[in-house]
Amino acid sequence: MELRLVHGVAYGEPWFGRWGYRFGHGSYGVTEQMYQRSVDALHALPLRLLLPHLACFGREIPAIVSKYQSLCDQVLLTLGDLFRFMIELKTRLPPNSMDYHGAITEASCRWSTKRVEMAARVIVEQLKNSELRWVTRQEIRDAARAHIGDTGLLDYVLKTLGNHIFGNYIVRRTVNPITKVLEYCLEDISNVFTGHDNLASGNHSKLRIRLQLTRAQLMRDMFYLYKQILKEPSSAAATGMLDAIPVAVRMVMDTKQLVKDCQQGRPPEKAEGSHGYLKLSCSIRMNGADVERTPPHETVVVPAHATIGELKREVGRHFRAVYWGLKSFVADSIVGVRCGDSDLVHDLMQSGSSIVVEGRMKEDDGEEIYEGGNGGNKIVDCPCGGKEEDGERMICCDICEVWQHTRCVRIPDEDDVPPVFLCGRCENDMLALPTIQ
Repeated sequence: MELRLVHGVAYGEPWFGRWGYRFGHGSYGVTEQMYQRSVDALHALPLRLLLPHLACFGREIPAIVSKYQSLCDQVLLTLGDLFRFMIELKTRLPPNSMDYHGAITEASCRWSTKRVEMAARVIVEQLKNSELRWVTRQEIRDAARAHIGDTGLLDYVLKTLGNHIFGNYIVRRTVNPITKVLEYCLEDISNVFTGHDNLASGNHSKLRIRLQLTRAQLMRDMFYLYKQILKEPSSAAATGMLDAIPVAVRMVMDTKQLVKDCQQGRPPEKAEGSHGYLKLSCSIRMNGADVERTPPHETVVVPAHATIGELKREVGRHFRAVYWGLKSFVADSIVGVRCGDSDLVHDLMQSGSSIVVEGRMKEDDGEEIYEGGNGGNKIVDCPCGGKEEDGERMICCDICEVWQHTRCVRIPDEDDVPPVFLCGRCENDMLALPTIQ
């Protein structure tokens, strides 16, 4: 069973989920061999040669690489090793971690750093008095008001305090799945740093840095590396051994159609839920459609307090984002579950449950999707080597009626298509004609 996707770009198997994706169809004449060589070339870029070229344009990239190298137990030799480790580390960080130190520097914060830190210390002391039990936001706010009169400051700090270390404690916060109330507690991590004699002091520091790192910080670092090295590299940096980066990136970016391999009838893997979230294995079917012709299960994550209406919207959004053929899918109901949109999901199903959502297509474009274009009779013969329509913008020669990519004939995407166009072959033939005296 194959399901065609036109969604994002492939960067190798670690970037994908459990079902597996492979090269399906490249634009601009990109073949599977060209695509795979480009991915391998980007993955194998040695950091020891890459960093000296980029260090002259700023200290951010070397600092980011050094931070994650200090967290990794193995030496990160290549750019692929770095991204792979960052993605793996992201899965181990709390999903609701907050970026506290970044928040106090935002323009929206009207309090000084000193006042924010003072309020944070007061809140931590009140949490210590609770003997490491979970307390509601209102309880901790009322207790802190005896020392901090500015309720706006308390609200700001409580909003940004989760998952930060204070001495031998780390502040945890979550939404109680029963009461739907925000709660806080302190977790004692003193045994992590002092209870193991066989741990080197360097490992203490490494673990402390990892506990302080948030998903938001990691994603900012990852997008910064992606932008500066791959997406928008400096023209001065793309020299020597780095001049192949823009070429390889262009080939990967031109591979926009991927094939998702899955075994029909394969049972979905059990989706384990994290605290405060529900993970459900969802499949869909069209109203009145054959049940056997459905996409495979996708893991959909919703907050523990989500309603059925919110679940249906998230399922629709997820399948629209993944499958081009479902770009206007709307979820209507959950098969076999009697419920209303206002009912809570956790009252009707457990995390890890498998569900089937029935829905419809909101829009009918009337256009079939084909493996290589729209099934028309266009003759494609582009300088890039493309021989079939691939969904990119094209222009037709007014003499031979052969179609070519506008990008390949140097017509910028932001420019309008000219009213008259001659392909290179016809233009040369015209120039070879004898002039009439």
